[in-house]
Amino acid sequence: MAKKVLVLLVIVLLPLAIFAAGQAEVKKAGPITLTYLVASGSDQIQARAAADGFMARNPDIRIELELRPGGGDGDNIVKTRLATKEMTDFFYYNAGSLLQALNPNETLVDLANEPFMDVIDDAFKTTVAQGNSVFGTPNQTAMGGGILYNKRVYERLGLSIPKTWAEFAANNEKIKRAGITPVIATYGDTWTSQLFVLADYYNVQAQIPDFADRYTANQIKYASTPAALKGFEYLKEGYDKGWYQSGFATAKYDQGLEMLAKGEGAHYPMLSMALANIDANWPETVEDIGFFAQPGEDASKNGATIWMLSANYIPKTTTGEKLEAVKRFLAYTVSPEGISDMNKAVPPAGPYLIKGAKLPDDVLPAVQDIARYIDAGNSAPALEFVSPVKGPRLEQFCVAVGTGQMSPLEAAANYDRDVTNQSKQLGLPGW
Repeated sequence: MAKKVLVLLVIVLLPLAIFAAGQAEVKKAGPITLTYLVASGSDQIQARAAADGFMARNPDIRIELELRPGGGDGDNIVKTRLATKEMTDFFYYNAGSLLQALNPNETLVDLANEPFMDVIDDAFKTTVAQGNSVFGTPNQTAMGGGILYNKRVYERLGLSIPKTWAEFAANNEKIKRAGITPVIATYGDTWTSQLFVLADYYNVQAQIPDFADRYTANQIKYASTPAALKGFEYLKEGYDKGWYQSGFATAKYDQGLEMLAKGEGAHYPMLSMALANIDANWPETVEDIGFFAQPGEDASKNGATIWMLSANYIPKTTTGEKLEAVKRFLAYTVSPEGISDMNKAVPPAGPYLIKGAKLPDDVLPAVQDIARYIDAGNSAPALEFVSPVKGPRLEQFCVAVGTGQMSPLEAAANYDRDVTNQSKQLGLPGW
């Protein structure tokens, strides 16, 4: 009888032992590993700061960054990986018109009903929405798009901040005579070529207040609208007058930032996200960098074009415990703790669009410059945030104009055709 009891105990306990061993193996498996696709450059710095801060507070989750190029090449990678269902567990990408091209209702997880969305400003939500669905959370501040400039160069040459393009051009000639590059161009990273066109939107809407609505409805074009054509003309003027540095056609983004930081170039048409790179690589110079809005034709209508925040998104291929882990990360990035952690690692490049989030007292001078435009009511969102219409080949046309290969009018007409193709693919009415 005793032997029978012993055998029964072995039969009963053996599965329990196997189960316990299996549980031990699960525990030994370590944290959940998430993959995170981001663009190299400033986005990478911001994403790394967020990931490091989150992992320090959540040791059960590990985040591995995967890098992609910026610009059109990066856009194609994101679209392809979503289409082939090979996207990382989450990714960092633009809001506004570029998001709409991802067909978000079919490819992305709807976050509209998540509790952490309550602290996000409604103005931002509109840039990451389609219908009643909201797909992204901010992982940076809003950005100024205009001219980053070296304040030491301006002080040494006795220059004033220009409010008209004529004043800007006059400054550039004085800078050139002093042996300093007036305008830094880095067409080796083609996306950087677009700023003279895109940052001019405040000036466009100042002259044509309903431009975005008419543009979306296919009622107005770049090539036939003098105010909109100006941005392309500015690119050509820079080339014709020799404002750009030697080798600009192949120069890279980081090379441009180094020139600006060291005062080898006076102006860099750029987004203020670049401040994070300067702070990381040339921290002793970041206080020397200022910002002013891209000047237009009328000093009385001077103002800045503002880029809304880029966002984190979750593809529908992320499910189960990984989906819940990514949502924990998104909640962290919009929390006071997350914002504090990121501020310690990356100085903010503009205002937050998160309720209760405030800029630190020691914010960089260039960010203070941007805030003054916003506080004075002299700012407007970039066109891509008030219209879903943006052609993917703009950077190529800008490079062609800025290198003297194409006239401004030719580039604008080509871009109008590019926009038409994109709008038809999106199924926009009127196209």
